[in-house]
Amino acid sequence: MRTTSRPRRAALAATAVLAASTLMLTACSSSSDDKGGSTDAGGKITINIGDFGTFGYVEAGLYDEYMAAHPNITIKYDTVQDGQKYWDALTTHLSSGSGLADIQAVEVGYIAQATNTLGDKFVDLGKTEGINPGNWLDWKSKQATTSSGSLIGLGTDIGPMAICYRTDLFQQAGLPTDREAVGKLWAGDWSKFVDAGKTYQTNAPAGTFFTDSASGLFNAVLSAQPEQYSDASGKLVYKTSAGVKTAWDLAVSASQAKISAGLRQFQDPWNAAFANAKFATVVCPSWMTGIISKYSGDSGKGKWDVAAAPVSSNWGGAFLTVPKAGKHTKEAAALAAWLTAPEQQAKVFTKVGNVPSTVGGLQQPAVQGAKQEYFSNAPTGQIFAAAAQSIKPAPIGEQDGNVKTIITDNGILDIEEHGTDPAKAWDNVSKLIDDKTSN
Repeated sequence: MRTTSRPRRAALAATAVLAASTLMLTACSSSSDDKGGSTDAGGKITINIGDFGTFGYVEAGLYDEYMAAHPNITIKYDTVQDGQKYWDALTTHLSSGSGLADIQAVEVGYIAQATNTLGDKFVDLGKTEGINPGNWLDWKSKQATTSSGSLIGLGTDIGPMAICYRTDLFQQAGLPTDREAVGKLWAGDWSKFVDAGKTYQTNAPAGTFFTDSASGLFNAVLSAQPEQYSDASGKLVYKTSAGVKTAWDLAVSASQAKISAGLRQFQDPWNAAFANAKFATVVCPSWMTGIISKYSGDSGKGKWDVAAAPVSSNWGGAFLTVPKAGKHTKEAAALAAWLTAPEQQAKVFTKVGNVPSTVGGLQQPAVQGAKQEYFSNAPTGQIFAAAAQSIKPAPIGEQDGNVKTIITDNGILDIEEHGTDPAKAWDNVSKLIDDKTSN
């Protein structure tokens, strides 16, 4: 969660407090300068976790489960809304060696920066008892491995792509509603998705749009491209990247065709638009299902379904890291290992839809056989697990997260909200990226 790209993974919750009948889990203040864990006079240890978006650990009851099995451990967590601000704050704290939680989540868009320039700030989890990098999808563990071979992050989830759509709005617009038939509308080509949007808009129910956001479409299209923001050496190539051009052009065409509601994802107006049924589709990496069900509410239950995306791809995913500056690195590493184990990843999937990044997690019966009642009993386990097996990740560079945020939240959003000429919007994006990445 996702934001920025999670937007996990988008960002949903502010600092949260979870109360159980016998256990209390309280959030640490986001303004605190001392977020690390503590030990009380009785030897009980407090482990603090910093993350963003919806990791699903609260929803799946995992913190309570772990504390029940480890009476000497209390878990506190701090979840922030803005993924970009979270990362900026984390890099500041890592540089100073203070203000860090015992476990810090890192979104996939920033993992290259973490491994390349901040790797020495994290514990090598590959040396933690019980952790085998081979338990994860090969490309997932490689993303969190430094050039010296240190595994600094344990994969939480991945974001295999699908399309979530409202059957009621599709029916009113004269489009098919069966998920197999819907998938065939755009099978093999994202441009067919835009074409389907134009067909929808011709007969759209009053006040509705085919999709929520051209920025979301940009992210989905780019996630399927072999060349994205950086090349294999980590050098930024977004200005000449064929993948970026393809995604930009399709996003611009969607905006100019008025098939997008023009909303910025993971913000309050976007959240409210779900409940008001303002759009018929959302590009839908697995973690998005939890967001949709939350904001569409009871009135949306049974009206959403899930179809295959035009092309298999991955958008989002994250890692749990243990900063060396933490007060309880051994205990934190053990907790991170437990939270990301296949059994726990399967529990998270059944609650919020975050697809496991471990091979064993993907094979869990709870994942393979999962259906989501909210989404018309769609076999989401099969849909997302099948997509996960076909993912071919592109190289990730240190600045990819920053570049992505500027392109979507400045360039495309400027076109959506103000009708800015695409060429001018791109020039503005290039200047902003140059300023950001030259520091």
